Amino acid sequence: MEWKSSEEPYVNTSTSHSSSSIPASESTIWADASPLLEVACRELQEGELIHGENFNLFAAMSALEIMDPKMDSGIVSRYCSVDEAIEDGAAPVPISFDKTEDIQCIIDIMDHLLACEATWHKGHSLAQTVFSCMYLLRPERTSSHALLHSYCKIIRATCKAVVSVVSDARTHEEEDLFTMSYGLPLNGDGDEKCLSLLNAVEENILRQLRACKTSSTKRRVTEDVEPLQTNLDLEEGYCKALLCRLRFRKHFFHLLTSMKRPQGRGLELARKHIAACISELNFIRKSSEFLVSHACGTCEGSKDEKTTASGRLPIGFDASVNTRISAPTPPRAIKLLSWKNAIQYFEKLLCDLDSVCSYSLNPSLDVLLRFVVQFQKAEPDLVARAHLQLLLVQDGKLYGRDPIFAVIARAAGLPDVTRDHTIQRKENVVQLGHLVINMLKILCTNSAWQRRKLGKILQDWRVIYVQLELAFRKEFEEVPSVLDYENVTMRILKNILTWVEEQTYWIAYRFLILGFELELYSPNEYCMVYWYLYIVLRKLAEKTHLKMTLSEAKQKGKKRKDSPKDLARETRIPPAVIFLQCQICLAEGLTLLLAALRNELMVLQSPNPFNSEHERFVQHFELLQKACIPDQIPYPLFMESTSHVCFSTIVMYNYFKDALKIAKELKSSFSNDPDKLAELRQLEQVAEHNSIAFSIICRVGGLDRSLKVSFEPIHHPYFATAVVKRS
Repeated sequence: MEWKSSEEPYVNTSTSHSSSSIPASESTIWADASPLLEVACRELQEGELIHGENFNLFAAMSALEIMDPKMDSGIVSRYCSVDEAIEDGAAPVPISFDKTEDIQCIIDIMDHLLACEATWHKGHSLAQTVFSCMYLLRPERTSSHALLHSYCKIIRATCKAVVSVVSDARTHEEEDLFTMSYGLPLNGDGDEKCLSLLNAVEENILRQLRACKTSSTKRRVTEDVEPLQTNLDLEEGYCKALLCRLRFRKHFFHLLTSMKRPQGRGLELARKHIAACISELNFIRKSSEFLVSHACGTCEGSKDEKTTASGRLPIGFDASVNTRISAPTPPRAIKLLSWKNAIQYFEKLLCDLDSVCSYSLNPSLDVLLRFVVQFQKAEPDLVARAHLQLLLVQDGKLYGRDPIFAVIARAAGLPDVTRDHTIQRKENVVQLGHLVINMLKILCTNSAWQRRKLGKILQDWRVIYVQLELAFRKEFEEVPSVLDYENVTMRILKNILTWVEEQTYWIAYRFLILGFELELYSPNEYCMVYWYLYIVLRKLAEKTHLKMTLSEAKQKGKKRKDSPKDLARETRIPPAVIFLQCQICLAEGLTLLLAALRNELMVLQSPNPFNSEHERFVQHFELLQKACIPDQIPYPLFMESTSHVCFSTIVMYNYFKDALKIAKELKSSFSNDPDKLAELRQLEQVAEHNSIAFSIICRVGGLDRSLKVSFEPIHHPYFATAVVKRS
């Protein structure tokens, strides 16, 4: 061994791997180097390395790291196998010959499994969470204990159902570890009868509960029921604690199976089970006081971090027991959710699933998209999003019943008679259907995954638009003498073409605002972001208005003469377009205000040492630029539009006042839409505060250099509010 400092070359320059490798054979004598390493560690300075003469970089990169719990799977393993742990008494059956202690321990196991399940749903592996329970790994061992056996069966069946849903929805790509079972016993013998076993156990405990509520004499006369445990004063409390946990499991499993029924036929039944689950969770939470007051043994550590209601450590769990038998299992330890947080997680999950079940399965794509966007604002977890996706897309149809072409035709404002037209068999129309299905699936993913995928499919939508446009021109060239409204194929292509363009800009708009949700934009980039958002919103409003105009035109049919009322109705702009106009005013006002602050007060102009503004423009909008959304919107146009903006020019027109006026006038149009009303109130607050800030800055901004302006999402998630202060 020799010392080498960091300034000296330590990589062997020999080109022969055989001479630089560390040979070992049966005759090799191994010696304990720990004393030498301990001495070396005390004397090593920063930047120094101790190594042998035959050390090289290849050997270092391929070496196994030892003694680090994050990298060394052996150091954290107490047992080499499940059988070794069982032989050591880590998972006894029964847990205790004292029936009271046995019931306490089973309740602890139930609570800890709830925490493990919630942690698994959050993205950790089954092997380190639910199947860290050795009773689940050896199902045959619990057969003599009816209560524990039935509970383990329902847990395995529930895990299998969740894995199936997430795998079918393919949302598990967001969390690679979620559906990996590593050969764990998800399919136990007789698990399909889990509900019948659970019902039998529940009925037995219910009889015990009824028996303990009667007088001792009457109990002996009416029914001969063996008590749950030996302390009759605690019988009622333990019976209730067990019943609410068993019933929660039963209703949760029923909920999962009901939601998987095709075409949403089980949604009403699922809502009943959701209500029952929430009720049982409340009883589980209330049982904590009883369990803590009668817990045997001491409970160390913070109560809020405990994984059981009693605060005791559960028996029969070892998070590292699968590390050696399951190669892909990460050796690093994970932190489980606490029991309280697990209950909160399931309450949130149930509320999200209730939102899915309460959806009316409206065939309108516009209504559906608004629902999905609103649903995502609640930040649902993976399981709820997987159920939503499976509900929306089944067998290549919307809700498993509406053909995608019929959905597209309805969204494009086409009459019902066109939904069976032969055009739906054309290749580009079929591809459009696939794009719509793919878009719906993407919208059910988490925000980061969703934004990345939406940016990538923009080019596909653009290509489809070009293909449909070519088909439209070809059709027009073949039948030039036929009037537009008399050629059904041309009408269908024209409406679909307009709708595709509108939908493309809607995806671009969604892509941009997700950047705010994910905090991808820094304040000194707001100017370019709002400028691009302004352009996309203008295009979206234009295409939406055109689509609605075409839809109204088909309702008129072949009428030649319009009444004054019809003409007045045509001149009215639809509320959906006016709503977009409100956002356009806010985006344009923010762009000009930010540009003036940057140009005159040098505010929000912090230079980035790593990349220029042009490079950041490309990074944020490259996917939009590749799809030509919109056409000819390069960085030089942004600079040309904003580099000469100053307070003396923008003071002549206050876009925020326009946005405020529009927001107030629109409320009556959305009186039956609470979500739209809520967002209008947010936009109104942004417009009002920014209008005041705009006036103050324009009046004193150029004269008062001590003025400090910041932009924060106070009232709206992606339209910032200007905050003006003096330093």
